[in-house]
Amino acid sequence: MSTPTLQQNPLREFTRILGVGAYRPNVIVTNDDVCQWIDSSDEWIRQRTGIVTRHRAPREVSVVDMAAGAAKEALAKAGIDASQLGAIIVSTVTHPYATPSAASLLAERIGATPAPAFDVSAACAGYCYGVAQGDALVRAGTADYVLVVGVEKLSDVIDNHERTISFLLGDGAGAVVIGPGERAGIGPSVWGSDGSRWDAIGMTHSQTAIRDFSISAMKEDDDGDLAAVGEAHANLWPTLRQDGQTVFRWAVWEMAKVAKQALDAAGITADQLSAFVPHQANMRIIDELAKQLKIPDSVLIARDIEDAGNTSAASIPLATHRLLRENPGLSGGLSLQIGFGAGLVFGAQVVELP
Repeated sequence: MSTPTLQQNPLREFTRILGVGAYRPNVIVTNDDVCQWIDSSDEWIRQRTGIVTRHRAPREVSVVDMAAGAAKEALAKAGIDASQLGAIIVSTVTHPYATPSAASLLAERIGATPAPAFDVSAACAGYCYGVAQGDALVRAGTADYVLVVGVEKLSDVIDNHERTISFLLGDGAGAVVIGPGERAGIGPSVWGSDGSRWDAIGMTHSQTAIRDFSISAMKEDDDGDLAAVGEAHANLWPTLRQDGQTVFRWAVWEMAKVAKQALDAAGITADQLSAFVPHQANMRIIDELAKQLKIPDSVLIARDIEDAGNTSAASIPLATHRLLRENPGLSGGLSLQIGFGAGLVFGAQVVELP
């Protein structure tokens, strides 16, 4: 008996980004606001990071709320109805539920059910990881259109008194729709990880630490001091911290190599770019990467960090959205985007701006 022949989806040669959307929370936190909690100054924060303000979401605004706002704008700009989506990818590390995914809730919110939906946990490289997967899904014929969202509510996982990372972080969401193109609109992805440096950026505690503490406290609290137990319990809430010098050196020296590989993979040189959109981690890192790559003055460099802070997976689509809003002539030009962060993970592509 002969082996039956399986059918496969028809392959597509080219993909492109069709539209970009953004959601920026309306609460603005200044450096002076931040300095209520840490021993610093507006001048020091500006000089060391380039940040002046950051957006943070109020308690009632969720990761899914922000993702929906960005997604609806991206779909409208792409001219695509949510019902046409073949997949939804949400890159985030701050969705407060281990399950269900933010993506599945987002699919329901925007009317994309029953599109497959899943989350990606790749921190500040998460958006580039999502673009890599969206590009592959469309080229493979698995989906006609893919929604990729980078969204973070980092204000939920910061300790305002912590000095290594808390003052850097903001909230927000950025989204793109990826679909078929008549020419190559998304270059090959250069992505990877280095788990040997996993502790350079991470959480102070695991989620199970709270559970373990609660069980222990119930057994040992003979005095019935519930207030003390509650305070200790609150202090166990996992928050972010980083080894700033390790991250800075890694980002500057190693990520310049990754960015060059992405340019080479796309078959272009830095002077053929219209824009450079690195992860908005720190203005000094952005400037040093541009110097290492020999980015010419003709190329616009995203510096959204000044007003938005570091928004992790949301930073690249937010910065791209702002560049296009302020410089509509960039449409059709090439942009080098690179994300890097906790894991340590990284991802980069050259894309044609919609």
